[in-house]
Amino acid sequence: MSAQESCLSLIKYLLFVFNLFFFVLGGLIFCFGIWILVDKTSFVSFVGLSFMSLQIWSKALAISGILTMGLALMGCVGALKELRCLLGLYFGVLLLLFVTQITLGILISTQRIRLERKVKDIVQETIQNYYSDPENTEAEESWEYVQFQLRCCGWNSPQDWYRVPSLSNNESDSYNVPCSCRNLSVATNDSSVFQKTPSSQLSRDGPLARPGQKTGFCVVLANSYTYREGCSRNLQKWLHNNLISIVGICLGVGLLELSFMSLSIFLCRNLDQVYDRLARYR
Repeated sequence: MSAQESCLSLIKYLLFVFNLFFFVLGGLIFCFGIWILVDKTSFVSFVGLSFMSLQIWSKALAISGILTMGLALMGCVGALKELRCLLGLYFGVLLLLFVTQITLGILISTQRIRLERKVKDIVQETIQNYYSDPENTEAEESWEYVQFQLRCCGWNSPQDWYRVPSLSNNESDSYNVPCSCRNLSVATNDSSVFQKTPSSQLSRDGPLARPGQKTGFCVVLANSYTYREGCSRNLQKWLHNNLISIVGICLGVGLLELSFMSLSIFLCRNLDQVYDRLARYR
């Protein structure tokens, strides 16, 4: 066996092993998404998402797993069987993904201010239309989950919730806010703090509503018992603190895609030379 054939065999099996790993990874992601659908009750109590939002995430995981498995299977079969058509298609799909990621990165960098304004408009519209449509509450539930995780309230400040018509309160010194805004680090045994239940009944010192579920809202005094910072600033802090990790992951994924593309196109192009040489020896 010549050095070129040995090199091609090594590349072929490297490409096969790497894609086999990603095929298994895609299968695990798909199974995890299906598991969430089957065992929704446990995940609802664990992460605090509603059934509807959890169903959307589970479908997204399942679809991502299927796409990963399909692409990895294409690479495995193309490399192992030395099928140039599959290797070319595999290279084309990876190139499309790579170009799409680069394009999205450029758009996010150049249109950052416009993107921030768009996100701000979406969030403020979600706050103003808080549970106005009982049949379509995915946006409200997702935003409440963000508030709970980032420990913030509103987009700019808790006052964003004070101006919501559907949460108006007859008392001038108290306001209705989602219980995801409630600051758990302060004492909650004050007699002025209540929680409103879905049946519109007030109960003194009731259990905290789980974020992401339509379990009512809390009645709090102005500028007390809620997180003081808006989620806009907390999101900027989170992005700044995790910027190195985000860039590192993006670079890692990009380099991995470039490596797979290089291996697949090198194998695809050099298979022609091997086949031509074998044809001449016959």
